[in-house]
Amino acid sequence: MKEFWNSALTEKSLNILQSLKKRPFEFVVIGGWAAYLWTKAHKSKDIDILLKNFEDMKYLKEHYVLKKNDNLKKYEIKIEEIDIDIYVPFYSKLALPVEECLKHTARIDGIEVVSPEVLLILKQGAEIERKDSVKGAKDRIDVMALLIYSPVDFRKYSELIKANKLESYFQRLKEITNSFKEIEYIGLNPREFKLKKQEILEKLKKA
Repeated sequence: MKEFWNSALTEKSLNILQSLKKRPFEFVVIGGWAAYLWTKAHKSKDIDILLKNFEDMKYLKEHYVLKKNDNLKKYEIKIEEIDIDIYVPFYSKLALPVEECLKHTARIDGIEVVSPEVLLILKQGAEIERKDSVKGAKDRIDVMALLIYSPVDFRKYSELIKANKLESYFQRLKEITNSFKEIEYIGLNPREFKLKKQEILEKLKKA
């Protein structure tokens, strides 16, 4: 499977993520690393986390150079070349509210991550915002990897987008699936991908 990001950067990012889980604050991973943990397809360059308890902000301020980004409604830490984006309940704006995301989590390899359905919606939200950029291309690859390699419950996905008035995401997901061309990034040959694509579209019809 072809790698998307430079492997030296992704290894550094993974080491930082593993060091964060040993720190005394609780978080849930979203973004590219959550996609990797569910699919084992593509490692990430940046780290995106949801902070479970706002009180932990005190620890972060004391131990890191923590910046508040009011425009994007998040907090930011930089460790060498690695960006860490921190989203908090009742402040940050994601496709789904942070407090809703925190209700749907699982633990993989000792790291708490959002469910595949929530992650799919968050990835779609990111893709819509930056679809013409390099990161937008990575979002689409992560979306396809989640559809192919993670245990997405399409009915649960459908319920979440309806409950949060994101019905347009359903059509966009079909468009991404139908138009996806970068199959070298998902480890399938053209025939395998064609069969998988039909299977996904069939499941979406029934959702």
